[in-house]
Amino acid sequence: MHATLKPLVYFLFLIGLSFHTHAQPTEQAVKVVVAPDHDDWSYKSGEKINFRITVLRNGNPIKNVTVKYEAGPEKMEPVAKDSIILKNGTHSVEGLSLKKPGFVRCIVTAFVDGKMYRGLATAGIDPLKIEPTVENPGDFVQFWETAKSEAAKIPMETKMTLLPERCTETVDVFHVSFQNYRIGSRMYGILCVPKKTGKYPAMLKVPGAGVRAYNGDVTLAQKGVITFEIGIHGIPVTMDPPVYTDLGSGALNQYYTFNLDNRDRYYYKRVYLGCVRANDFIFSLPQFDGNLAVTGGSQGGALSIITAALDPRVKFLASYYPALSDFTGYLHGRAGGWPHLLDRNNSKFHNTAGKLETIKYYDVVNFARIIKVPGYYSWGFNDETCPPTSMYAVYNVIHAPRELYLALETGHWTYPEQREKVDQWILKMFGK
Repeated sequence: MHATLKPLVYFLFLIGLSFHTHAQPTEQAVKVVVAPDHDDWSYKSGEKINFRITVLRNGNPIKNVTVKYEAGPEKMEPVAKDSIILKNGTHSVEGLSLKKPGFVRCIVTAFVDGKMYRGLATAGIDPLKIEPTVENPGDFVQFWETAKSEAAKIPMETKMTLLPERCTETVDVFHVSFQNYRIGSRMYGILCVPKKTGKYPAMLKVPGAGVRAYNGDVTLAQKGVITFEIGIHGIPVTMDPPVYTDLGSGALNQYYTFNLDNRDRYYYKRVYLGCVRANDFIFSLPQFDGNLAVTGGSQGGALSIITAALDPRVKFLASYYPALSDFTGYLHGRAGGWPHLLDRNNSKFHNTAGKLETIKYYDVVNFARIIKVPGYYSWGFNDETCPPTSMYAVYNVIHAPRELYLALETGHWTYPEQREKVDQWILKMFGK
């Protein structure tokens, strides 16, 4: 490839990666539509739930189509399942219920012209009454205050490199790194700063799970907000894509399990403290006006809550479908949060006294309990990665001002309108 084309191709790759992270599912010719019979998808404990199934092609029901369905509490074994022929392209699964707060999901697979199509819907049963299962250790706050004090002693030794190919007429873009938690351990990110002389608020953008490069948020910076998008793995975030693929499949594969049996060595300790250190860096910028917020989705949704809880300098947060929430739900007969450390596939590895003790100090629920700043939260009932049961376990313990924007049909993705709603709230909070 010609050398002058590499920056452009890499930039286009990053745009595609960023879009893919929050992209809607690909449209298909056949649609399996599943919906509860309440418009708001919400029910009371013990109330009967009926799911309507429709298989469409060109907007019309397909007659005599074969479907399989299974229904029951999300992530648990189904309580109802069958294989049937939809003579008129529609069917109802009736009479399901749940006697306690939670979620019931109906998953449908249709077979059309030798191809398989899938759809699902999830009904919420008193979701605002869901209580967390994870224990709250008595020394939780002390543990993290001590960790922050120790981390604060490490010199930052900031390094900033201008990325001319990413700069615009109004925004400067930098690759940044600084020491974090231990001498020699660094965190990296992309800083976008408005060029116009003045003071600006700042948004820390924390990442979803995985190992990847980052492009930074030039669009928000063009609206007068400093943005700092960080990676969590202590590696540069401007390398060629195959490097991250190799690390994600190799040395960093399942990083979220590393040292889980020791609360002082668990992988996320450096990550959580690194988010606070990223705020230290933002506060060192001469262009910063002191108004700081944090946002992210999935793992980033979790880190948004955690960062706001750990750092009183954060003024507000916006969190999409937070992961790392109520891990222990599976030990109580219901769904737990990503990365599902204690589900039926992983429990045999992680259901040990040492790991359960560590989990208490890293579960988002216990950070949510100490949140003191306004937050905007958004998710859908059909999320199979971050089950809504686990997310409501977090939301329901927050005592700070909170707002929840539900996009019921969404899974682990967002509608453009959903992100616009959150972005509008963020800009309003910034006074933009």
